[in-house]
Amino acid sequence: MHFKLIIAFVDESKTEKVMNAARDAGATGATIISNARGEGLIQAKTFLGLSFETQRDVVLFLVEEHLSRHILEEISNVGGFDSGPGSGIAIQIDVEDAVGVAHQVEQLVDVVEDEL
Repeated sequence: MHFKLIIAFVDESKTEKVMNAARDAGATGATIISNARGEGLIQAKTFLGLSFETQRDVVLFLVEEHLSRHILEEISNVGGFDSGPGSGIAIQIDVEDAVGVAHQVEQLVDVVEDEL
């Protein structure tokens, strides 16, 4: 079984919605890294050295490759990533190898067979 890693940079107010959408689309779990910050095309405004930017979460999903595009699209829709600058982004990358996922493979076998 082959996996993809979806990395989503999400406004913390939307993390739960993104997690639920990913699970509904076939993700079996995620890892959340809280309080990330980033900078896009427009630099964040500051006042007396304090930033006005909202907090972000980095959400990592290790998903089966046949489900990855659908999951990516669902989290983008729920997160509103294309609604404007700074609304969030998600990427997926190939995973060459993974260990510790035997329990996920057992759950995904039937789902992936249905997809094929």
